[in-house]
Amino acid sequence: MTAPAAALPLLPGATLGVLGGGQLGRMFAHAAQAMGYFTAVLDPDPHSPAGRISHHYIQSGYDNAAGLAELARVSDAITTEFENVPAATLATLAALRPVAPAASAVAIAQDRAQEKAHFVRCGVACAPYAVIETAAQLAAVPAELLPGILKTARMGYDGKGQVRVNSAAELAAGWDSVGHVPCVLEKMLPLALECSVIVARGRDGHIVHLPVQRNLHHDGILAVTEVYTSNLPVALAQQAVLAAKSIAHELNYVGVLCVEFFVLQDGTLVVNEIAPRPHNSGHYSHNACDISQFELQVRTLTGLPLVQPRQHSAAVMLNLLGDLWFAHGDGDSVQTPPWDAVLALPGAHLHLYGKQEAKRGRKMGHLNLTAATPEAARATALQAAQLLGLPAF
Repeated sequence: MTAPAAALPLLPGATLGVLGGGQLGRMFAHAAQAMGYFTAVLDPDPHSPAGRISHHYIQSGYDNAAGLAELARVSDAITTEFENVPAATLATLAALRPVAPAASAVAIAQDRAQEKAHFVRCGVACAPYAVIETAAQLAAVPAELLPGILKTARMGYDGKGQVRVNSAAELAAGWDSVGHVPCVLEKMLPLALECSVIVARGRDGHIVHLPVQRNLHHDGILAVTEVYTSNLPVALAQQAVLAAKSIAHELNYVGVLCVEFFVLQDGTLVVNEIAPRPHNSGHYSHNACDISQFELQVRTLTGLPLVQPRQHSAAVMLNLLGDLWFAHGDGDSVQTPPWDAVLALPGAHLHLYGKQEAKRGRKMGHLNLTAATPEAARATALQAAQLLGLPAF
């Protein structure tokens, strides 16, 4: 074992630790293992998808001193698969091993108020907003921010912790409904579409990026990602990449970072939020790029060189929720989706996450459809959606 700042790059044969045993940790572990690394996972769930396929599995809470000590003992470097791991945990581990991303960056991503302030510092436009932590701040909200979306400052994802409000009275009621926790009120804007950019930044400041992803959400959860050269106007895509890089540089970020954007009906680009980890919208990179977002995560953690990824195939990614296991049955009976028919389609790549039980709304996997042209990728994706009972897009 080495001091945190020493012995980088870490070459294959080292052990890479990850906080979190969900699907992102599982895919990180698969990428690391394919490159010749050993992996260690810390997660409180005895059946975590990543824990089940790793060389070391530490069943522990994220603030358990003994568990963290064991993770540091078996790991040469440590990352995280989700942003809600306590920042203090990352800081504790960083005193023992190289950690990426840093606690300071994750802390900003965990708090919408800090996140918005960071966007302002970077000069990247975001929706007009107000921070609400007190009754006085609630009373002082400008009328022009309504209608808006009230979001809890912490622990919100996939549409959770959000309330749409149209008036001052609804805003007050919304704040009551979330228990008067700190919130951010964002002005509701006329959206045309959503997109995201995944960047990877090394300790030396070198940064690379995946192509800009065009995203469609249903009920606050990503449903479809389309990635090909014509998915967005070139100038808009370039603007999104530059903004994402600026956000990463100002954070002094090390690791994989996803930056989500809104495109307004007038063509204006505004940043929505950041995720300090690989992201659903980057899953297409498994099969459409020569370097996936998870290999980029391995490279940034270990200090290996960052090479600009190349997309070799047009791609559409379909998010697979647990609802699919109920769509072809009656009531609550569970049936396996028709994977045989889906995998008969050209360019279909199925990725399931090893979760033992399907639940409605639970992320169970994703399906990548790749082709030589955007038209072919979309056509095949629409066929797959029809077979699975998913809505057309």
